[in-house]
Amino acid sequence: MSAPQQRKRAAASGNAANTGQQKRSRGEATGISVGAARHRVPMKHDPNTDGQDFFSSTMTTTNKDDLKEEFVRLLSDPTFRGTNSALKSHFGDVRYLELAPVINELIQTSRLTMSKIGDELLYSLVSDEIASKFSGLETAAKMVYQVIERAGNMGIWTKDIRTQTNIQQQSLTKIFKTLESRQLIKPVKSVNAKAKKLYMLFNLKPAKELTGGPWYTELEFDHEFINELRNFVLLCVEKMNAGKGVTLTQISEKMKQAKVSRELLSQDEVHQLLQTLIFDFKIEQSGTDRAGNMLFVSSRKVTPMCEFNWWQVTDPNFRFRDIKFDDGICLAAHEPHYHTA
Repeated sequence: MSAPQQRKRAAASGNAANTGQQKRSRGEATGISVGAARHRVPMKHDPNTDGQDFFSSTMTTTNKDDLKEEFVRLLSDPTFRGTNSALKSHFGDVRYLELAPVINELIQTSRLTMSKIGDELLYSLVSDEIASKFSGLETAAKMVYQVIERAGNMGIWTKDIRTQTNIQQQSLTKIFKTLESRQLIKPVKSVNAKAKKLYMLFNLKPAKELTGGPWYTELEFDHEFINELRNFVLLCVEKMNAGKGVTLTQISEKMKQAKVSRELLSQDEVHQLLQTLIFDFKIEQSGTDRAGNMLFVSSRKVTPMCEFNWWQVTDPNFRFRDIKFDDGICLAAHEPHYHTA
């Protein structure tokens, strides 16, 4: 090939290369432009579809925050029961599906708890104060907390916690200390097993089955306190309504007004005091008032005759002397009778 031909071929190759490069540049520029324009074109919604594909794109931060605020406000309502079906009914099918990231975020920040009732999940909102106490807790610690929470105000033995969680005792002891330091749980003891330790949530009041109710002080039966209450009840029976009879409700109200008890006594507990006085023959039931409430009065005294001669002591029936009551009734020895005659 001659030199002129070589120069022409080289020039042609250079022009072809430049032309190809320009075409690629135009093609690339066109591709970006078209691609960008294609993504900016809004997608029309097909009314025949169920709408899920149209809303399946990622939510904006504003929409998520609004949905979260509405979700938290809804669960803050004490009249709302946050089950799956209730949430779906409130938010609708489309917005209900968008709750997933909101629920995950609240669970991760310990603002939301889940429990299963039947076949449904129940969501419960946790206050900011409690959520801060859960911050940074390990999964095992949260599991222990949930077991203790289910026990309610009856508490749960440490042995039962270990059985339900399958956590070794050494690790369980550390978890107890962590939860106690955060004031999430507290140890309690029972009057029936003082050496054993139970755990319950920090803000719960132990059941009376554990503490013994008002009759116990520091797990010990308080005889002195009960005697003081008995004397006050006896005084009410003797003095109120001129001793003609007093009802259980009247005695309970009088005890509240006088504040004779360190804790408020229920009518059942006041009735227990009345029963002890009846068993000791201090008071007795005597008819009812117009409303049908039982009346309590002082027991009638029994005065045995004690005038006797010394030789009468040798009589086998000496201890069965005649009994004379205040109302004038006199019962002979061995005559069957009741205490109240």
